[in-house]
Amino acid sequence: MDTTDHKSTSPLPRLAVNDLPIRSPKAANSREFHSGAEAVAYLTEIYEAQTQFLRDAFDEVLAAGQSEFRYRAFYPEIRFATASHTRVDSRLAFGYVGGPGRYSTTVTRPTLFDDYLCNQIDLLVRHHEVPVTIGISDTPVPLHFAFNQGTYVEAALAEALSRPLRDIFDVPDLASTDDKIVNGSLELAADDVHPLAPFTAQRIDYSLHRMTHYTATEPHHFQNYVLFTNYQFYIDEFVAFGQAAVRDGTYVRFVEPGNRITTASGTTGETPSRMPQMPAYHLVREDGSGITMVNIGVGPSNAKTATDHIAVLRPHAFIMLGHCAGLRNSQRLGDYVLAHAYVREDHVLDADLPVWVPVPALAEVQVALEQAVEEVTGYTGYDLKQVMRTGTVATIDNRNWELRDQRGPVQRLSISRAIALDMESATIAANGFRFRVPYGTLLCVSDKPLHGELKLPGMATDFYNSQVKQHMQIGIRALEKLRDMPPERLHSRKLRSFYETAFQ
Repeated sequence: MDTTDHKSTSPLPRLAVNDLPIRSPKAANSREFHSGAEAVAYLTEIYEAQTQFLRDAFDEVLAAGQSEFRYRAFYPEIRFATASHTRVDSRLAFGYVGGPGRYSTTVTRPTLFDDYLCNQIDLLVRHHEVPVTIGISDTPVPLHFAFNQGTYVEAALAEALSRPLRDIFDVPDLASTDDKIVNGSLELAADDVHPLAPFTAQRIDYSLHRMTHYTATEPHHFQNYVLFTNYQFYIDEFVAFGQAAVRDGTYVRFVEPGNRITTASGTTGETPSRMPQMPAYHLVREDGSGITMVNIGVGPSNAKTATDHIAVLRPHAFIMLGHCAGLRNSQRLGDYVLAHAYVREDHVLDADLPVWVPVPALAEVQVALEQAVEEVTGYTGYDLKQVMRTGTVATIDNRNWELRDQRGPVQRLSISRAIALDMESATIAANGFRFRVPYGTLLCVSDKPLHGELKLPGMATDFYNSQVKQHMQIGIRALEKLRDMPPERLHSRKLRSFYETAFQ
């Protein structure tokens, strides 16, 4: 193992830990690049060397049952500096820094983010005509994030060590996995190094591990266009559509929980004995422009959890397809609701995005959804109003709000001009806004509680059989329209704050 010994420089005393000399891989030299592809290749070289060092050290420590060293490796880093203001295309939402200064970001899993990193680096270099520098950061890689995907570690072996694992290796540091950058709450002095990307490497690693846990599929299967739903009926339709699309060659493979993969030549892998909390299904294209669908179930907590983690993959769109309560007497069961505003009574994002912050509709997504409804239903122009209404969607965190005194909720809903009520849409839209991921909502009215109109058992079966398939077709068609749009058009300037990172 090629190492360099160091004494700990931690500002906080760690008792016996400070008695252990630190052993690290041989440092990699910093190098400048004008090409995204070459820069990512060097990022990959550094990352693989650093994480392999930790994996090898872990195997040695387990074999010996003890260690005389503390092992530490570091994330690679992209650094960028410019001494002048640069005039760029004012229509752009990303790809440039706001002014002179020093910028950096740590990087993890560069092979997973290959296309994204190449594109972001190429845009930065092109717009500023200054190279990026690739080197080693001073942020340690936690041991947990150094293992290859799917690695299984026997807990009993780690517990048998003479010292706690955290004395020998760095472990995840929750203090450095927050969302200060993307929330705009990071406080920096004028001469500090500013963030180049919305998420740090350790924040990304944390989400990649959570993503696998919640969805039972690996991160590299996720596609750039994401549908969310709150009912299994939609997943059933998506599975049928996905398998047919693979057979006819429109997509290259279909991935289900447990990483069960269907291609034109057959299916490999097994369905898990227990389904995960939020199963994900992926209709894959090799360039990542396929469609992922996640069944987040009912409630804003799951909606936040799913989008918190999937956002680190930097997808191009979040769209919510699900059922809602219609609030207007003129609506019928099966009508569609296209959200153009949201009332947020879900409460799960209040600390990250105050409720007084407006979450605007994004024209590109709204147009794609409306055109998709027209094409699938056959209604156009004024006739479209027969089956779809555009308006405010309210999202709440109490599924049985009808069982309380209704005067307060009903009055608020009326004042807000809400036309539909659900438990997920505003959460997904708010997190899309927060994470700069274009978002939209198309719901289907499944009941009208204010008017005593609930589905009878037979009606429910007919409703699901007829409407879910059509609703799914609309969602897929809308994402296909967004896919045909250049990313620089889809990623709206509406989502940029005053001080924005260069990487989208």
